[in-house]
Amino acid sequence: MQVEPTPLSGVLVITPKRFGDHRGFFSESYSAKRFAEAGIEIGFVQDNHSVSETVGTVRGLHFQAPPHAQAKLVRCGRGRLWDVAVDIRKSSPTYGQWFGTELSFENGKQLLIPAGFAHGFVTLEPGTEIVYKCSDYYAPDCEGAIRWDDPDLGIDWPLSAGIEPVLSGKDAEAPFFAALDSPFTWEGAA
Repeated sequence: MQVEPTPLSGVLVITPKRFGDHRGFFSESYSAKRFAEAGIEIGFVQDNHSVSETVGTVRGLHFQAPPHAQAKLVRCGRGRLWDVAVDIRKSSPTYGQWFGTELSFENGKQLLIPAGFAHGFVTLEPGTEIVYKCSDYYAPDCEGAIRWDDPDLGIDWPLSAGIEPVLSGKDAEAPFFAALDSPFTWEGAA
């Protein structure tokens, strides 16, 4: 597997190797052993799978606070999506900065998002599937959100002209980044 760092410490683009022939391909999308060999030691306990039927469906920006903070390993099972991580660790040198990349069935890329980051995505094709591993179980009392189009974050969402974002009511009413009292602190902070 190929592991690429991003400008956000701990956020990694991981591309598992594909073995293909006339039938298609085989890929080992996750191996605790191979991840450990790459210095990634996160225990995943839950897999989630969602489908977004409409292009321009936005989900996020979401996070789970301690004691149920979640790291996520995100991939696209079908279609294409733009996946985003936002650093919400107080005192981090990249606090409030974001990284985005396209995940698709075709490119096979995955995004590893550690705890301490908000996560969101927008679908770029109809019927897009997102599949992701979580390092802790869903805990509704610990969930948090930030508005996806917050101008202070300035995320460059690749929404084509004329495409209106499709949002849940909760995501449409998420608070702005400036109102966030983050429950995370950067481990490098003194």
